[in-house]
Amino acid sequence: MGTTIRPLQESELPAADRIMRLAFGTFIGLPDPLTFLGDGDYVRSRWLADPTRAFAAEVDGELAGSNFATNWGSVGFFGPLTVRPDLWDRGVGKALMEPIMALFDAWGTRQAGLFTFPHSPKHHGLYQRFGFWPRSLTYIMAKPVAAIGPAPARSRYSELPEDQRQPVLDVCRDVTDAVYDGLDLGFEIVAVDRQKLGDTVLLWEGSRLAGFAVCHGGPGTEAGSGTCYVKFAAVRPGSDAERDFTRLLDACEAFAQDRGLSQLVAGVNTARVEATRHLAARGFRTQMVGIAMHRDNDPGYNRPGTFVLDDWR
Repeated sequence: MGTTIRPLQESELPAADRIMRLAFGTFIGLPDPLTFLGDGDYVRSRWLADPTRAFAAEVDGELAGSNFATNWGSVGFFGPLTVRPDLWDRGVGKALMEPIMALFDAWGTRQAGLFTFPHSPKHHGLYQRFGFWPRSLTYIMAKPVAAIGPAPARSRYSELPEDQRQPVLDVCRDVTDAVYDGLDLGFEIVAVDRQKLGDTVLLWEGSRLAGFAVCHGGPGTEAGSGTCYVKFAAVRPGSDAERDFTRLLDACEAFAQDRGLSQLVAGVNTARVEATRHLAARGFRTQMVGIAMHRDNDPGYNRPGTFVLDDWR
């Protein structure tokens, strides 16, 4: 079997999307595997964000699978890595890992990781071959959107005049850099805005940015219909972090209400004990459990006292 790894082409996005749904839906045992993710999207939006980070596997002239890399400054992760079920256990997944690892090296990625199934020795074995090690569970949690009291002072990235956007990206980077040296969500914020996938909620304390949340909402995004998905959220570390985290959750819920969305979804690594407990106390319930695997077993920012939401899917 000849396997070729090359850039994923725009014309192949429908086929790559179908393989992604078929692979995940088959693995988790859905009666109709192609219903996986509903009207949500992982493939097109990630390709549009930067096609140079999207890779295809071709076997005997046909698309066999794909993989996507994400760059958050000093942090990088990948996925979804998916392979046609008829080609499982034939080395295609391993081949799709090689350009990802080369990108991490080229970027100088300090913290590299992934999200995978906690109960799958096959997945763990593949990723351990590339130096990744399973650490804490990651919960994907959800709650119905409900009315809250007076919403905290907040704004949205999409509402900013052009001359204010880069300064705001800079202060967002200040927040994440304080969480983990070099962590930078600027590319993600711009991609969500450019593709109209949702918005970035900015939480203010006077003139000071206390935190922010990158949110997807609705069909054709990573959220799907009726859902606001918090892809990333963080508050500035310090004595006010716990209070600001609660305020940021309020701001996300207010954003979901404004958009007419009925469900709020967020991922949290359970090593961030306080953040996980806050979600549970607020009424979030776990929908899905994954596990974060870290290169070289480095804990990164998945540690107690860190008020961050994400899940590396």
